[in-house]
Amino acid sequence: MAECALKIRDISKSFFGIQALREVNLDVREGQTLGLIGENGAGKSTLMNILGGVIALDGGAIRLFGDKYYPACPADATRAGIAFIHQELNLFGNLSIADNLFIDRFPQFRRSPLIDKRSTYNQADVLLSSVDLRLPPQTPVELLTPGEKQLVEIAKAMRRESRIIIFDEPTTSLTAAERSRLFAIIKKLQDQGQTIIYISHTLEDVLRVSDTIAVLRDGCLVSAGPRDEYSVNKMISDMVGRKIEQMYPTRDTCLEAKPLLEVQSLTQPGIVRDITFQLHKKEVLGIFGLMGSGRSELVRIIFGLDPFSAGKIRLNTVNIPKPSPALNIRHALAFVTENRREEGLLMEASVMENLNLLTLGKCSKLGPMGLIDRMKTTKCTQQMSKQLNIKSGPIQKHQAKNLSGGNQQKVVLGKWLLTDPVVLILDEPTRGIDVGAKVEIYRIINQLAEKGTGILYISSELDELMGMCDRILVMSNGRLKAEFQRDDYDQEAILQAAFSASN
Repeated sequence: MAECALKIRDISKSFFGIQALREVNLDVREGQTLGLIGENGAGKSTLMNILGGVIALDGGAIRLFGDKYYPACPADATRAGIAFIHQELNLFGNLSIADNLFIDRFPQFRRSPLIDKRSTYNQADVLLSSVDLRLPPQTPVELLTPGEKQLVEIAKAMRRESRIIIFDEPTTSLTAAERSRLFAIIKKLQDQGQTIIYISHTLEDVLRVSDTIAVLRDGCLVSAGPRDEYSVNKMISDMVGRKIEQMYPTRDTCLEAKPLLEVQSLTQPGIVRDITFQLHKKEVLGIFGLMGSGRSELVRIIFGLDPFSAGKIRLNTVNIPKPSPALNIRHALAFVTENRREEGLLMEASVMENLNLLTLGKCSKLGPMGLIDRMKTTKCTQQMSKQLNIKSGPIQKHQAKNLSGGNQQKVVLGKWLLTDPVVLILDEPTRGIDVGAKVEIYRIINQLAEKGTGILYISSELDELMGMCDRILVMSNGRLKAEFQRDDYDQEAILQAAFSASN
């Protein structure tokens, strides 16, 4: 049997009186892959932050390859041979691949302080070859795809001779081909003796890459064992503590003829071309397409973040010749962006401050330019936090950056729901969210549609769109290629339309 690379005993941690981890015991075998799963807020990130030296444990002990391990800072974890491949990659876009690989220790000319560029590029070539990335090391990182950036992070971990590599939601921004390449790299790392901890909400991927699986729930380890003992249904049941009988809630569809949103011949050269569709009251309208199809670019144009050269947009019967976010918000259009950390939240601000970002004017004593009614803002945000089941400490103090990914997404959604939107645009609303939180968000979406909101729903998960939407529009190369009604959904036909080339 393989030696134990990581031995965790009775680890506990609390924040603001809330128990994040409770006497967790876990073994990770050397040269194996552990799949670590759990709902958002289950304690996965807290456990990884303890291993990474970001936060200190309250109680318990850790042994790393037999030695006591108590990291006081991230540098301690790096020196001990632990590397993290985060969902939000830690790379400098304005620097080259080689600069990123050696940012903390460049090869030098003998004992001089001068950087040996030739040696840097030669070593970078070897590292990039080891992860099957055939790019010049001088290439700026900002020009790379998400999958290529991830390979650079893996190469950086190999340069540091990391013994344990932790992957945190590594596939959320990857294409199918990039996912397959990532899984091949993980298998190669494992064959070379590296130990892998793989964290993901995509349970099929966890089953594919893991040797053993561990499940956290509410800060406790509720099950652990060989992969063969698990199925997707068992994983879900262990994660949420109950069986989820129906992933997608049913809804009686009774659309009104009058459209809430009309887009006619919308065009921006090189981005989208001749886009025409309508969104009706009480309708959930899905948009599906491969990465680069123009789906996210389309909704950014509609919301006024990006320009368009031709076409018309009507919102609730009102022409919007020059859309802007401020104007659209006044007309009750809401937009939950796909990038919650950079575009959806103020990470250093509290949960309450984030929820109130768009509605402070409604909570003032003397009109939009008056004093803020603290009691009213607190009441509104507390009600929304309770409605969305946001798990946090006191919302007046708990910073958004300290929330789990799923709870961050709920804050973004709650911020927009407080504006009482007539039309709600959702771009990848369940990306990086556990199955329990997904079901909660599906329920909220259904409730909004039943009350009359029109919802434009973008997702890379075709099953999700087929389960939630009344219609699905398919985009390819910036154009609408097909439309499917719920009664005519056909997964193969939808995928064929998404892969079709534009005329």
